[in-house]
Amino acid sequence: MTDHLLALDQGTSSSRSILFKADGQIVAMAQRELRQIYPQPGWVAHDPREIWQGQIDTAREVLAKAGVTADRVRAIGITNQRETTMVWHRGTGQPLGHAIVWQDRRTEAQCQRLRDEGAEALVQARTGLRIDAYFSATKLQWILDHVDGARAAAERGELAFGTVDSWLVWQLTEGRVHATDVTNASRTMLFNIHTGQWDDELLALFGIPKSLLPAVQPSASHFGDTTLLGQRLPIGGVAGDQQSSLFGQACFRPGLAKNTYGTGCFMLMHTGSTAQSSRNGLVTTAAAQTDAHRAYALEGSVFIGGAVVQWLRDGLQAIRASSEVQQLAESVPDAGGVVFVPAFTGLGAPYWHGEARGAILGLTRGSTVAHIARAALESIAFQSAALLEAMSRDAIAHGGTAVSELRVDGGACANDLLMQIQADLLGIPVVRPRVIETTALGAAYLAGMSTGVYRNLGELEAQWQVERRFLPTLSRDEAQVRMARWEHAVRQTLAS
Repeated sequence: MTDHLLALDQGTSSSRSILFKADGQIVAMAQRELRQIYPQPGWVAHDPREIWQGQIDTAREVLAKAGVTADRVRAIGITNQRETTMVWHRGTGQPLGHAIVWQDRRTEAQCQRLRDEGAEALVQARTGLRIDAYFSATKLQWILDHVDGARAAAERGELAFGTVDSWLVWQLTEGRVHATDVTNASRTMLFNIHTGQWDDELLALFGIPKSLLPAVQPSASHFGDTTLLGQRLPIGGVAGDQQSSLFGQACFRPGLAKNTYGTGCFMLMHTGSTAQSSRNGLVTTAAAQTDAHRAYALEGSVFIGGAVVQWLRDGLQAIRASSEVQQLAESVPDAGGVVFVPAFTGLGAPYWHGEARGAILGLTRGSTVAHIARAALESIAFQSAALLEAMSRDAIAHGGTAVSELRVDGGACANDLLMQIQADLLGIPVVRPRVIETTALGAAYLAGMSTGVYRNLGELEAQWQVERRFLPTLSRDEAQVRMARWEHAVRQTLAS
């Protein structure tokens, strides 16, 4: 009986595999940490071979841990860190060096040149994105221009470009399939989200040969088969991690929004079949598609979310384990006037200031490491609150209504203090589901949709269950005072 779905969840800091029952319950999980490579300040890289090895190892491990053979798995779904860019040889499958990670800022100068040349209007109109080093196009351009022989080989059709999903599909199918889905394609700055095609004018703008690019498919569709787990299994779903999380949170209708608290924070609001442009610093992106009908979302990205807790642990050495941060932060009643702007790699939406750097403001002789820890947690909530305010303004401008509740997931959403701070700042309920592994769950659901496990989206909506609802306890006046203090700190950071 094929009653399981296997999700491969390849993230920034680890590769994981999660085995789900069809009812969305987790059977087993396996994880491998992924080495972070920092060639120089502002650069972040991964080894594609480590990504693949860690991912296939966890897939085999999770089946063994669950005592489930491959013949009981209906399909595989893939979800992945987006924008991370790699190039490999079509003939040998060998990568051209390291992948350039989404956090990497090495192409900021090139992005600024394009902005100065007036290219932003074209890019935004076609892709829904701003010109930023975050996205894939200038990363790919950098590889072609800085790796010996890369551009000539690309022009001869010998190379393949992919985000992490394409790399995993290539490896799983042993080089037979070079494909991606609409959500990952929409993060490259090369894909026209209105036509659903790679855009020739954008390819010319960035100097990208079209032969490099993967085929683009709906998120729930057949991406090929793999025999590497002991039996032929279809790859039935692919989506970038944030769109996969939106799907796993059952946000299928316009106005439903989720926030994922991971290395960064990523807030998406479904906008239905309409690609809504933002007037408030957000980007328009493709949402996961279950068929040929297009779906869209507004998105805001916080570059440093849970990573600020990692910095408290590894940089400041204020805690020994990330799990200790809540207890330390709760040892003081508030942040004591300390405001922490964790712009370690610039500021994302809605500010978009790539050159900003982190700052801790409001320190006095009475400030302690506990105040800094609380301010660090608050920084995650402040950044997310700024995103939701922007998102609600955009929704109202397009004839909709403000977001009425925020569904949350990701590792840091287990922190009750952070979730309460978030609800207090937003003034709306923050809702944590029973299954917080919604990124992997979304990939499993997409694979299940394409292989007949589920008949319609209504079945998935019925499976979504609330674990806890955090209600705001702070007055709106006090919340606005705190947000104004945060915005003042951000302005000081931008002026530096």
